[in-house]
Amino acid sequence: MEYFYNDHNAGIVMDIITAIQFNKAYLSDIDGQIGDGDHGINMNKGFTMAGERISASQSFTTAMKILGDTLLLEVGGSMGPIYGTFFRKCAFAVKDVSEINADSFSQMLESALEGVKDIGGAKIGDKTLIDTMEPATVAFKREWDISKEFRKALKVATVAAETGKESTRDMIARIGRAARLGERSLGVLDAGATSCYIILKAMFESVASVLK
Repeated sequence: MEYFYNDHNAGIVMDIITAIQFNKAYLSDIDGQIGDGDHGINMNKGFTMAGERISASQSFTTAMKILGDTLLLEVGGSMGPIYGTFFRKCAFAVKDVSEINADSFSQMLESALEGVKDIGGAKIGDKTLIDTMEPATVAFKREWDISKEFRKALKVATVAAETGKESTRDMIARIGRAARLGERSLGVLDAGATSCYIILKAMFESVASVLK
């Protein structure tokens, strides 16, 4: 059974941070179409701060917790608490697991999804990051249950995340500041769904690269 070590795998989290840094302008451009235009700026600030506190020798869960704590405690707006909860839930779910296999990884994703849904109250179709996160989480578990191939499940989940992200173009925002725009929010990607896709894609690709 494929797995990756928890110890000395902070690099997975650093890959996520790098992906957000690389896409900061893109995320703010998207947000500027139906929001305040600061999503990329805020995300980059929080992720960069966390990156300065993470070392390569740390475990996957230690790095996840540092990122979660930084976002939760030091980033304003709605995304700080939401993504802070996401990463903290991930860290807690596998903190006692030395070899993280597809079963424990799936449980980690489900725990993070539950935590984020509890905070924001969003559901599929509300034009939020849930439209990316939930399809990816469901697709990973479904593919793992069928094929029992960790790498394949990661690839299928990445495709599901992208499909979910793209689906937000055809949605009217029901939650957050964009909800005030009503039908004017149609035709534009949701910034949170987009940043969630960037995060999940980076995580899944990095995990695939260190599987044993």
